[in-house]
Amino acid sequence: MHKKPTSAYVHIPFCTQICFYCDFSKVFIKNQPVDAYLESLIEEVIAADVPALRTLYIGGGTPTAISAKQLDFLLGNLEKQLDLSQIEEFTIEANPGDLDPEKIEVLKRSRVNRVSLGVQTFDNRMLKQIGRGHNQAMIYESINSLKEAGFHNISIDLIYALPNQTMEQVKDNVKKALELDIPHLSLYSLILENHTVFMNRQRRGHLHLPHEDLESDMFEYILNELEANGFEHYEISNFTKPGFESRHNLMYWDNSEYYGFGAGASGYLNGIRYRNRGPIQHYLKAIAEEKHARLGQEILTKEEMMEEELFLGLRKKTGVSVARFEEKFETDFEDRYGAVIDKLIADGLLKPNRKQIQMTKKGLFLGDTVAEHFILEEN
Repeated sequence: MHKKPTSAYVHIPFCTQICFYCDFSKVFIKNQPVDAYLESLIEEVIAADVPALRTLYIGGGTPTAISAKQLDFLLGNLEKQLDLSQIEEFTIEANPGDLDPEKIEVLKRSRVNRVSLGVQTFDNRMLKQIGRGHNQAMIYESINSLKEAGFHNISIDLIYALPNQTMEQVKDNVKKALELDIPHLSLYSLILENHTVFMNRQRRGHLHLPHEDLESDMFEYILNELEANGFEHYEISNFTKPGFESRHNLMYWDNSEYYGFGAGASGYLNGIRYRNRGPIQHYLKAIAEEKHARLGQEILTKEEMMEEELFLGLRKKTGVSVARFEEKFETDFEDRYGAVIDKLIADGLLKPNRKQIQMTKKGLFLGDTVAEHFILEEN
């Protein structure tokens, strides 16, 4: 009997501004049918017959771009239609500047117990350069208001290796992030995605990004500084104080299954990865007619499942347990991957431990390229 997932992701695709680096499924909120969208979303949730959840994550877009009344409708109905009696972590993403007192009041009344803020940088000039709508003062205001409302499980996202960014600016960002006294930080290096403002600028030669050596120095500085301040580097881009790991994200990295609701959302059920229709009107029509909006689905082979297990698991500091892998896939790990492991250990990218496959600091910086060896070597 296949056990049903205990995690769900809910997608709110609306934004008050479109950032220059973002390729997520999102639309500018003005003149969008937000109310109709939220009603359809709840219909989709009801039709899915979800069991009791342990983690629930509302992402975007920007969930807090909607009005306080709409937010209240969304959270109230999710709480009514989902069994949250066993919920451990209920996260909502928010933007500094969107969180007015009314919305914070709505969050306070809800079951939300974790807030993830899209800060990206504390530098006002750079915030403008990357297309963000907030400024430094709004960051402090949002964090203070959340703490006053009783939220202490707060995370912020920061991006480094931004155009023209210097090491000094990265040091300043890390210092300000630590001063916030919050338990979780996510730090991502800028990745250029297709169909973004930044990618278009890059193609025209108008984007000046830090050299890879400088980016590597930035990564090392961030790592050392945060670890020196009591944060554990538990996943390539994520740092936590003890006990504040993102349980929802750990579910992804453990390659567990989950429900995905909303336009453009992805899910993973019964060995099938699926994606919902992205354009809002297509999504609304699909829910009205079929009660779900799945556009494409991919039934994973055992090979693909093994690749994903390694690709995702290696992102974690704890890495991949060989015993768990062998039990799950009934495959001899050493037979299958022994040669790849030898090579990666020799290159200083994996730690010399055959029972628990873990990346070294050098390996973590190169992240995906290390994981790719496991795919390339066998195909």
